[in-house]
Amino acid sequence: MSQPVNNDTAPASTIPPAERPSVAAICVLAALADGSAGERERAELRTIIAGLDDGSGQVRGVFERVSLGEIDTARAAAGLASDSSRRIAYEMAVSLCDADGVSSPAEKQFLESLARSLNLPVQHALAARQQADELVTLDLAPVATGAAVVGAGAGAAAVGAAVGAVGAAVSSAADEARVKEIDASVMKYSILTAALELLPQSLATTAIIPLQMKMTYEIGKRYGYSLDRGHITDFLATVGVGATGQVLEGLARKFLGGLARQVGGSVLGGLAGTLVRGATGPALTFATTYALGQAARAYYAGGRKFSAVDLRTMFAREADRAKDVYERVRPQVEQQARSVNVSNLLQAVRG
Repeated sequence: MSQPVNNDTAPASTIPPAERPSVAAICVLAALADGSAGERERAELRTIIAGLDDGSGQVRGVFERVSLGEIDTARAAAGLASDSSRRIAYEMAVSLCDADGVSSPAEKQFLESLARSLNLPVQHALAARQQADELVTLDLAPVATGAAVVGAGAGAAAVGAAVGAVGAAVSSAADEARVKEIDASVMKYSILTAALELLPQSLATTAIIPLQMKMTYEIGKRYGYSLDRGHITDFLATVGVGATGQVLEGLARKFLGGLARQVGGSVLGGLAGTLVRGATGPALTFATTYALGQAARAYYAGGRKFSAVDLRTMFAREADRAKDVYERVRPQVEQQARSVNVSNLLQAVRG
């Protein structure tokens, strides 16, 4: 594993207001670098960028200017005056290119060009890319040993069903145990992803999507579904969790002074509008992960028969409920953040 790019635990350095249009442009260029963004994703990115505007109008039109070719990599890089801003902008670009998986050849070419335009040390640029790639290529690990016990109980229930009430009781007990185990797992992932929002490094934001995918994989596995990355990505998109949009919003909260709009415009797909304006990054990420886990449990327990509308409605309801849950576990989130940093982040994700 490459050496960490940044292992300090101080609050994240925000980009000076005068440089934010340039960083926003680099983010758009990164998000569009592979040329695969559809109209829905482009609309989502446009909304997020517009929400970063401070009222001056300098950021609001960045997406359109990039789309029209008025701002390229060299021009965006020229607007960054400090080494710190250039480093942060590059790491944000790496995170966005890896949001939906390891960078494509087109994205790698873009990142190499960006590193040259930003005049970054080669070793720093390489380390940032290697660390992000290690996170997003994370193997979907087998479900923990406890799941095998539940599976054995479910098998016993199937046999017992032939003899009536005894089998039904075994099945009910197995189902109850499985639900409790899944709920505990969802809470674990929700707390960890929320804690990552408290870390100053962009790499921590990059880890959130792989963790949510791993959680979804494990839930499906407990109900007998062996999911691949394509299925999980589609499931996340169906409930309204766009990978690129979620990463961009997380990075914006850390480095661009937050978002000036109500939550629900992109990452939560407008479905969790009851989340309060100005909710903190940890609370939003906790709600997203928690609602995703609960929706996945219902979906796979029900034989994958829910419609997209039903899933989104369920996701919205659980995201709203997560507000109160987060307040109860906030001390655990803060404790988790104190025990995780860039040097042990990959181990935390794998664990």
